[in-house]
Amino acid sequence: MSAIRSDSDRDPSRGKEFLADLAAWNRENGEDNSEQLQRLRRNLRRARKAELTPRQAQMLHLYYDQGLTMTQVARELGINKSSVSRTIARGRERLRRCLQYSF
Repeated sequence: MSAIRSDSDRDPSRGKEFLADLAAWNRENGEDNSEQLQRLRRNLRRARKAELTPRQAQMLHLYYDQGLTMTQVARELGINKSSVSRTIARGRERLRRCLQYSF
């Protein structure tokens, strides 16, 4: 009999146990990244004010901060859902480019 087990022979619950064990180990032994997160949040606030167009800022606020769906944002602003999607994507890309070196 072969010592190598196929995927069909594995216990599916073991994968979940492994991930839980790994998460627990990471919490105990991982680095504290609170300073990095604080810096990223600060830079994100600055970038939202400085880099986004007023329309992008408005839509990102409604979508992320207020938790509206793209359809709800479109309805509230009286525009097409595709316009909301494109504007949010462009705003996210601007923020990503601005923040990629902020760590």
